[in-house]
Amino acid sequence: MRQSGYTRLAQQFDRLDARIAGWMARNGVAYVRTSLGIVFLWFGALKLVPGLSPAEDLAGRTIMALTVGLVEPSVSMPILGVWECLIGIGLLSGRFLRTTLMLMALQMLGTITPIVLFPGEVFAHEPFVPTMVGQYIIKNIVLVSGAIVIGATVRGGRLKAEPTGEWARQGV
Repeated sequence: MRQSGYTRLAQQFDRLDARIAGWMARNGVAYVRTSLGIVFLWFGALKLVPGLSPAEDLAGRTIMALTVGLVEPSVSMPILGVWECLIGIGLLSGRFLRTTLMLMALQMLGTITPIVLFPGEVFAHEPFVPTMVGQYIIKNIVLVSGAIVIGATVRGGRLKAEPTGEWARQGV
């Protein structure tokens, strides 16, 4: 039986789609890990040079508030910068990922505290209209999501381009 042009085109598209999905499954986690590593290394390095990081003032005041005034920004910024650089290096190298992701989780907890400590700086109109500072904080949801995907692979897990098991039987 002869196939219609539409059927052949659909099959070609399906083969191309499968190849692309396979490439994404094979490379996606490495790309997420690398891009997160670049972000953390870059932003951490900026914190090592006074006046370069746009988050310097807020991060310094946040750490000062969290330590009840015991740790001045002149001390906390280099520590935070090194911390973020270590996260970046860990992600870029792919080594010590459990430790790296734990450091990242702790750092991310710190980055959301301004929502509670300085809500007037985070939201123009609470809670739905963020300021630029608020947007800077909220975008961290994407970083955390990427870390979760990376974390799912630290025990050897991998992404699959095609569903298996129950998912495949359900046609998902």
